[in-house]
Amino acid sequence: MTDTQMLSREAAPLEEEACARAPVGLLAELTHRCPLQCPYCSNPTELERANTELSTADWQSVMRQAAELGILQIHLSGGEPTARRDLEEIVETAAKSGLYTNLITAGVLLSRERLEKLRDAGLDHVQLSIQDVDVENADRIGAYKGGAKKKHEVAGWVRELDMPLTVNAPIHRQNIENLPAIIDYAVDVGAGRLEVAHIQYYAWALKNRAALMPTKEAFMKTAEIVKEAKERLKGILVIDFVVPDYYAKYPKPCMGGWGRGIINVTPSGRVLPCHAAESLPGMQFDNVRDRPLADIWLNGSAFEKYRGTDWMKEPCRSCDRREIDFGGCRCQAFALTGDAANTDPACSLSPKHEEWAKVAEVESHKPAPEFVYRRMGKAANATSE
Repeated sequence: MTDTQMLSREAAPLEEEACARAPVGLLAELTHRCPLQCPYCSNPTELERANTELSTADWQSVMRQAAELGILQIHLSGGEPTARRDLEEIVETAAKSGLYTNLITAGVLLSRERLEKLRDAGLDHVQLSIQDVDVENADRIGAYKGGAKKKHEVAGWVRELDMPLTVNAPIHRQNIENLPAIIDYAVDVGAGRLEVAHIQYYAWALKNRAALMPTKEAFMKTAEIVKEAKERLKGILVIDFVVPDYYAKYPKPCMGGWGRGIINVTPSGRVLPCHAAESLPGMQFDNVRDRPLADIWLNGSAFEKYRGTDWMKEPCRSCDRREIDFGGCRCQAFALTGDAANTDPACSLSPKHEEWAKVAEVESHKPAPEFVYRRMGKAANATSE
């Protein structure tokens, strides 16, 4: 069955409704394979093996269906998406379908020749992740020797090829003091955007929370540094600042609101409302191999579960912010309260907030334990060497 046939088997009103309510972006996790072992990786702790991954034709179908659904942006992620030898074919299909393509990469597997091929295939943008600007510390965090040097080289290639560049810098207690140098690095490599992204604590980051949690004082200092840099670098560098939930007054809307703006496809084809949704028990996730993407987006049980506000309990149900933050993160609510329908403890109105915030205060002032590195299978329980 072709992509068009899959979508057209539904009535025309379904297609019209899908486009009217289409997500802005699709996060395509092409693979969970990655040479780095970052202890804050957003991939689930149960990583998917290569033999479960969607085929080239499957991913090309996802790209075409995404365009027909009305999606505008495709974020090609992983793991490390450049571990897929067919990345150029996937990019080409996405570009020909009219999608804006963003490659989210660690960069260490790229050559200049391949980057040029990806550009020629239609790649629009590169988002390069860095662990630190201190080379030794960066290589320790990612558990990959030579990574920092290679990333700097890749950033140069991106600009030589006249492609827009975003630097993504996850911030935590083991690199937070280097934030001013990280901002300088983004300017030096010619990035147009820098994401100063304080770690969000789920999946591998939750497992490593005590090793990653900065003190509130250190976080507040980063807010001041970013504020000054935004003003100083206006017109040169756009800086996005992601606040750590543990020090926020109100939670962030999960992916802009559950089932509202973003759709996620895992390496094996499961379609999720957010990339951590598989941590919630009892959820049923449809697969793009079995059901059209538009139908999953509109009618999939996982998307309907926490979409809108009808599912909310108090204090969210009567809160004036219920259509601003949508109760916060469902996965965090489950991980920290045992019930995904509870108010995210990041919210100061949550009855669990004070107890939850105290965890950050305690852990951030204790010596950092060894990392539990992102690894497959039993190796995931191993600590740093």
